[in-house]
Amino acid sequence: MARARVLRISEHIPTTLEETLEQFMSWKKAQGLSKHTLDDYKRHVNQFYNKYPNAFGCQPHQLEKWLCEYFAENIKPATYNNRLVYLRAFYDWCVDKTGLFNQNPLQGFKKRKAEGRVVQHGEETLIALINAPDKKTYAGLRDFALIILTLDTGIRPKEAFSLLPDDFNGRASELYVRAENAKTRVSRTLNISPQTAKAISELIASRPKEWKRGTPIFCTNEGRFLTRHTWGDRMEMYSKQIGVKIIPYDLRHSYAIGFLRGGGNALALQRSLGHTDLTMTKRYVNLAESDMKEQHAMASPLNRLLPVKKRAGKIG
Repeated sequence: MARARVLRISEHIPTTLEETLEQFMSWKKAQGLSKHTLDDYKRHVNQFYNKYPNAFGCQPHQLEKWLCEYFAENIKPATYNNRLVYLRAFYDWCVDKTGLFNQNPLQGFKKRKAEGRVVQHGEETLIALINAPDKKTYAGLRDFALIILTLDTGIRPKEAFSLLPDDFNGRASELYVRAENAKTRVSRTLNISPQTAKAISELIASRPKEWKRGTPIFCTNEGRFLTRHTWGDRMEMYSKQIGVKIIPYDLRHSYAIGFLRGGGNALALQRSLGHTDLTMTKRYVNLAESDMKEQHAMASPLNRLLPVKKRAGKIG
């Protein structure tokens, strides 16, 4: 009887990469992951097997060799870590659900320590960026609203792309990030400034009447979801226009540093950014404290009341 059970299981083992990936994606989808996250899983798995088309079904030692080559490429720690997270999850599933592997071929691979890219742009640069979009066009008005929303809340680009009109409360000046769209899978309410609420209201009012409530607030001219690539291209266009390179995540960093400089506390910043704990938030706290130290050294009234004199040599 045990043997018959094994045979029934073996009949369901996928025989091609396409079938395996399809089953894996169905399993991930059942976990309630967002479309963006699902797309990332599929992209990372396909990226490896497109580079090594004979890797599926090969001997374990050959697969491990190709994986070592793949992860030995000259890539940034963040890219390395993303590849590791998505591929390791795929192989974990293969081990548990299909029996294609006895153990995860990425077992023992560890994440690389990333320095953490935090870019601070000056107020003049940010003002120039805010003024760059042509608000007479729908795309320009959308870009303007998305830029000031990010500078006002620090919302992640993917979270912003998923916002629906029903998530916006103009009277209360609030936006609701749903759990299924939040990176941490935890919902949160964002307080927004009157300027941001006004821009979003104007953007929604400019939409064609035939667009349904299910059409995202920040979408393409055709009413489709924005992607990080499209938004990255738009930011690159504005960067060339103002002469300073700015990527979408720079706006999140600028919000965090500006919030702390303006007197906001770390716990409030953590909730706004959607961090699960203070570990990530501390990066901004440390930068803000360093900034305040420099400002104090430069601007303290004591510098004028009691100037620092040159140090004398040892006495006696």
